[in-house]
Amino acid sequence: MLKVEAIDVFYGDLQALRGVSLEVREGEVVTIIGSNGAGKSTTIRSISGILRPRIGAIRWGDQPIQEMSTADIVELGIVQIPEGRQLFPNMTVLENLELGALNPKAQKLKSDNLKKAFDLFPRLAERKSQTAGTLSGGEQQMLAIGRGLMSNPKILMLDEPSLGLSPLLVNGIFAILRQINQDGMTILLVEQNVHHSLKLAQRAYVLENGEIVREGPSQDLLQDDKVCKAYLGF
Repeated sequence: MLKVEAIDVFYGDLQALRGVSLEVREGEVVTIIGSNGAGKSTTIRSISGILRPRIGAIRWGDQPIQEMSTADIVELGIVQIPEGRQLFPNMTVLENLELGALNPKAQKLKSDNLKKAFDLFPRLAERKSQTAGTLSGGEQQMLAIGRGLMSNPKILMLDEPSLGLSPLLVNGIFAILRQINQDGMTILLVEQNVHHSLKLAQRAYVLENGEIVREGPSQDLLQDDKVCKAYLGF
């Protein structure tokens, strides 16, 4: 469904990714784990078209997309939920959700997708007239996910969805992601909470200093001594 092929990505003269390759198959949850600065967000931003690889390719099916605009990539069905949620705090919950449906394909399904978002997140329906900046951290993350779903995605890419949330809210967000996946959504997840990520995902990639150093079934990595010592603390 999505394939990243040996990409090198730079910030100016600073190389952030070196020969990164990964793939996501339809219906999967795939996670990228690693420490701060490892290149996880850079990988997601490159797929979204925010950054351009100097070398390598990114393919959606058979179609190369590394030179496409972010808007065109979103219209293909590749949607990113950014780190820090990036909501419009002075706009209402409903207005933030509607902004997710700006691309032409999503516009046609806006009413149906809004109903789905409110069914998935009843709290958002209760607060649809409330400004986003007055929501709790957990509610804001729900809104960010709901806005992404309004774009009618085929794959949802999430960048640190548990950031700044209490353990109880983290459990709730991961339960929602599991439900979204069970409903048929393909997910690519970047997350520092390695235990939750590996429990949710079918497959995982370990990124260190801009390079993939390990990959495989998530359950195997949960049992891997090096992964446990580096990221799980035991």
